Amino acid sequence: MKNEDKVSKRISLLFLCVMALFWILPLLWVLSTSLKPESQAISWPIRWIPETLTFENYRDVFLRDDVPVLRWFWNSFFVATIHTMLMLLFNSMSAYAFSRLHFKGRDLLFWSLMGTMMIPPVMNLVPLYGLISNLGWVNNYAALIFPGLASVFGIFLLRQFFIGIPTELEEAARIDGASAFFIYWRIILPLAKPALVVLALFTFMANWNDYLWPLIVTTSADMRTLPVGLAIMQGQFNIQFAKLMAATVFSAIPVIILFIFAQKFIVKGIAMTGIKG
Repeated sequence: MKNEDKVSKRISLLFLCVMALFWILPLLWVLSTSLKPESQAISWPIRWIPETLTFENYRDVFLRDDVPVLRWFWNSFFVATIHTMLMLLFNSMSAYAFSRLHFKGRDLLFWSLMGTMMIPPVMNLVPLYGLISNLGWVNNYAALIFPGLASVFGIFLLRQFFIGIPTELEEAARIDGASAFFIYWRIILPLAKPALVVLALFTFMANWNDYLWPLIVTTSADMRTLPVGLAIMQGQFNIQFAKLMAATVFSAIPVIILFIFAQKFIVKGIAMTGIKG
């Protein structure tokens, strides 16, 4: 049995290494292309190691006045950060109500909310844009931050985690005279840090990579986010791949850093969320 376990582990490890290689190869190609002159970037067959190493692509991307990459980066970072913080606040409050408070129609309301997940998000684009237009938020940070703050998935994820927190802690706090908000803020949230980190990472990545909605609600170049800006660059540079890949590498740095520091919370948060139901 021990030999069979060793063989099974080696096969699993080999499979994971192959899958990891398939995932990392495109990233290596993007990085390699960003360090090549344009003539080598479009050459065939693909040369993984640049014959001539150059950083001109990064310099050209950052110094061109008609392509405000740093402005796009700031827009994406600001919008994704504020959106994530507000989403954690609103979703955690809703999840606390659905998991720890008792009121008439709670379960019916929760499962009715879950049913809205079956509605394709694209169906909400027209009415949502009409609402944003009536509020005067077109080409404004508010249009990029506020829509989608009440996430059904986020409420469900946090509710599942909150259910697994021992009720004895809450009962002891109530005996000491703690209010519902005190229990939520000082007891539940600190214990739910892994789930909050997981939701924060998912929310930040989704907002950072969002293309369609920022394209619809922004009209000026200064209000564009990075995904929309990268699409604009394809026209600005006539798809100069080396410069486009340099901007792509720059846009991926925050997400990679965030994932590296949050990976231990991701595993713990997802595991503990799935145990209790």
